[in-house]
Amino acid sequence: MDPYDIIIKPQLTEKSMNAIDYKNELTFVVRRTAKKPQIKQAFEELFDVKVERVNTQINSRGEKLAYLKLTEEASAEDIAVKMGVF
Repeated sequence: MDPYDIIIKPQLTEKSMNAIDYKNELTFVVRRTAKKPQIKQAFEELFDVKVERVNTQINSRGEKLAYLKLTEEASAEDIAVKMGVF
């Protein structure tokens, strides 16, 4: 499956911006039917970094959010800058 079919867009809230700085974690809106291994594989393929863990949540608007904790070697801030978020 195409990674762009799984990862829809970055989630830009104050909480997610703080997670970039303090937790080395990025937050994305993902396809509702996507499983954690699919999300991890899609992100690693798109950004060429290793993901330590993936947590998901469905918010009140019915969107599925994926919280991607990156490994120590990868920098969430660098990826956010590449995406134009930061």
